[in-house]
Amino acid sequence: MTTMSQSTAVTTVRFDATAETIGKTTLLRLPEKASKKLPSRGQVAVQGTIDGHRFQTVLEPDGGYGHWMRLDGKLRKTAALRAGDTATVAVEPVKDWPEPSVPQDLKSALAAAPQKIQDMWKDITPMARWEWVRWVNATLNPETRQRRVEVTISKMQSGKRRPCCFNLAGCTDPNLTKNGKLIAST
Repeated sequence: MTTMSQSTAVTTVRFDATAETIGKTTLLRLPEKASKKLPSRGQVAVQGTIDGHRFQTVLEPDGGYGHWMRLDGKLRKTAALRAGDTATVAVEPVKDWPEPSVPQDLKSALAAAPQKIQDMWKDITPMARWEWVRWVNATLNPETRQRRVEVTISKMQSGKRRPCCFNLAGCTDPNLTKNGKLIAST
């Protein structure tokens, strides 16, 4: 069911989903109908409720034109969810993205970069920062990761505000993906 909020004219997407575990990650896959109601096949910043408990997060693409959301420890505990439990979820896309958690290697490279790059990092949107972080984090290979950190600084030095050349609708968490698609739960 989709409703429009009178005060903000934002679409609320409501659905039930079952928590599942892949490796050490607990997540919810959005039903296809729910994902289709979102404004993007890529990441979508949302606020909402899970079994009545409020949260804000960024939904990740699953590589199959759908979405999933990570259930961090705090949200799992607050909503009393474990793998196999079904939750009632309501999400609304938001324009104001939360800040991403910048990995230490990228954070250190940005701190050591020329002021021009530090200023650009502060000036780009949180959505763009999410894309850089997602691109750097999309590999388990330490050499590839280091190259991506270096390329991030180099591209920003040349004025690039976003990474290029990766599928924004693909699943990029290297612990949860195979060939750009979210893998089955374990």
